Amino acid sequence: MKAIFRQIAVCITVGSLALGAATSASASIPFFSSSKDEVPSLAPMIERTSPAVVSIAVEGTQVTRRQVPEMFREFFGAPDEQVSERPFRGMGSGVIINAAEGYVVTNNHVVDNADEIIVKLTDGREFTAKKLGADKQSDIALLKIEADDLSEVALANSDQLRVGDFVVAIGNPFGLGQTVTSGIVSALGRSGLNIGGLEDFIQTDAAINRGNSGGALVNLNGELVGINTAIFGPNGGNVGIGFAIPSNMMKSLVNQIVEFGEVRRGLLGILGRDVDAGIAEAMRSKSNKGAFIEEVVAESAAAKAGLSAGDIITEINGNTLSSFDELRAKVGSMGAGAEVDLTIVRDGEEQVVEVTLGDAGITPEVAKEMHPAFEGSELNNGQDNAGNAGVVVTNVEVRSPAARIGLKDDDVIIGLNRQRVNNVADLRRLIEANEGNVMALNVKRGSSTIYVVIRQ
Repeated sequence: MKAIFRQIAVCITVGSLALGAATSASASIPFFSSSKDEVPSLAPMIERTSPAVVSIAVEGTQVTRRQVPEMFREFFGAPDEQVSERPFRGMGSGVIINAAEGYVVTNNHVVDNADEIIVKLTDGREFTAKKLGADKQSDIALLKIEADDLSEVALANSDQLRVGDFVVAIGNPFGLGQTVTSGIVSALGRSGLNIGGLEDFIQTDAAINRGNSGGALVNLNGELVGINTAIFGPNGGNVGIGFAIPSNMMKSLVNQIVEFGEVRRGLLGILGRDVDAGIAEAMRSKSNKGAFIEEVVAESAAAKAGLSAGDIITEINGNTLSSFDELRAKVGSMGAGAEVDLTIVRDGEEQVVEVTLGDAGITPEVAKEMHPAFEGSELNNGQDNAGNAGVVVTNVEVRSPAARIGLKDDDVIIGLNRQRVNNVADLRRLIEANEGNVMALNVKRGSSTIYVVIRQ
């Protein structure tokens, strides 16, 4: 059964979406009573906040594909691959972030491959949820339920979190029902854990266990600072090290899903590494933290903004950067076209550079969702060798569906069924509008123009 709460294995086991005002995570603590006869308690805050945290039950089918060795295909007429299906059930948690719209945020791995998603409220009501969109790299998914009298949780500004701030985790561990644990922020900007494509986690010692996935991490005002997503533990249980996706990162991704139905990931266009003491000394930077630029991709957002190899990025939008991975996660969660202020150190001098992020295109997972024939490829907005706009096909996996229909690396899709394709959005729209059993892709390959036929 698909694990509902991810573990780091063995030793490291939209526009106008109203998600709540961004507030300080270190504001005054409202739950302490001024009466000498009352004991200080978190109960008033929990009573206000907990109705916005839900339990999620899923049922689905896990599909496994395995390539058949060529000798068996040749001599026994076996298919190219064997497909097996296995039903699964699981449980997790979620957070209502917009009561009027019925929006519920959870982790992607909680609802991935789910055929049915049931959301259960603290008052006992149950609703079938629709998945509006998800992002596998950041492990965020957005659900929608049709219900009245919902509670929502306000969002805090997670960029204002500090190590040592008190936090409370609310979720549904082990399917026991809603459970509350407390702790502090143990660290910020955690990355390099190899549990996701984009890692910029809040680390906390508030007890988090299986089933807490997608639940809320709130401050003492009852405002959401993070979405609980992973644990560190050799045996799958709590050892005081849990990780949550910052609320600001979640909000940016959710806004994109609401507006576009998908995440349109921003792209800076640099290659680099973490700053260490040696790099800082060589580049005359006062800080040993940040992102060191080794290469700037031609025609990228970074190149257009004037960034250069040798620059050290120390802040993004006024917030200190700890590592290159943190920069990658923050940029990757912002939408294409977002304007970002980067503080850099160049020749020992600090300056601020404004960058308009480019479009990273779509991942193989999203390409597959757009149409199964594109599975095993990445699709990016780009140009052919004549400078005409189109969709560039990259990283086509051997023996993948994309390879089998004839797509190759560096192909540029410029049309579908004799209609012009300028970008990924055009391609998606034409695929959704196609009512026939065949689609003909007009592809530019080098100096030649060919057609690739997809049969439904």
